[in-house]
Amino acid sequence: MSGTQHSQPHGTTTFGFREVAEGERQGLVNEVFSGVAERYDLMNDLMSGGLHRLWKDDFIVRLNPPRSATPFRLIDVAGGTADIALKAVAGGGAGVSAIVCDISPEMLDVGKRKIAEAGLAERIATVLGNAEALPFADRSFDAYTIAFGIRNVTHIDRALAEAYRVLKPGGHFLCLEFSHVDVPILDKIYDFHSFEIIPRLGALAAGAAEPYRYLVESIRNFPNQQAFAELVRAAGFSNVTVRNLTGGIAAIHSAWRI
Repeated sequence: MSGTQHSQPHGTTTFGFREVAEGERQGLVNEVFSGVAERYDLMNDLMSGGLHRLWKDDFIVRLNPPRSATPFRLIDVAGGTADIALKAVAGGGAGVSAIVCDISPEMLDVGKRKIAEAGLAERIATVLGNAEALPFADRSFDAYTIAFGIRNVTHIDRALAEAYRVLKPGGHFLCLEFSHVDVPILDKIYDFHSFEIIPRLGALAAGAAEPYRYLVESIRNFPNQQAFAELVRAAGFSNVTVRNLTGGIAAIHSAWRI
């Protein structure tokens, strides 16, 4: 299954399968996440059949935070509920710290609560910010992660340019995202699960089908593995690799600022 990228009239973009003005899209995405913030883990369980938890563990293995007191500064973008930051800090040594940056205050509220419950408020900070215009200086971080967030930005190229800007030379870019299934039969099963089952489960479990319908549609509109890898290269990154997870339902994209 390959990504479907349709050309749009100037000044428009997609929100799910709808065409909307570029200026409207971010607000619509924000509404989705403000509505599901308290059920975000449940949402990912429904979207992935619970596999997102294993994928995130694999993601942290690829990040490989140093298990020492050597300073290692991570920025996790669109990471409001702090899952990745918490795993990274827990998996590394005393020198690992993280900033969680998200455009949704509601998502960050969930993350702040989880960080406090884990007793890691001194090592993980939260900042309200847009992936397309990060409020940080050039060359500030050793690693940049974004998990299930890049497809929700309006201009992917701008977000990737910002990732490159805030990374130090030698910094590691890692993106975990739902992707495009490349296994026969599994792609048909996944389509049925996505378009028929997930919105109904969302309506039952969270009281609303529309946010889940948008999220499914946003996956289908996202560039396929090879096309996204090309966007990462175009942003200036080197050593770009892709690792498919569960037949391409998700993928880990890794790259470096050299």
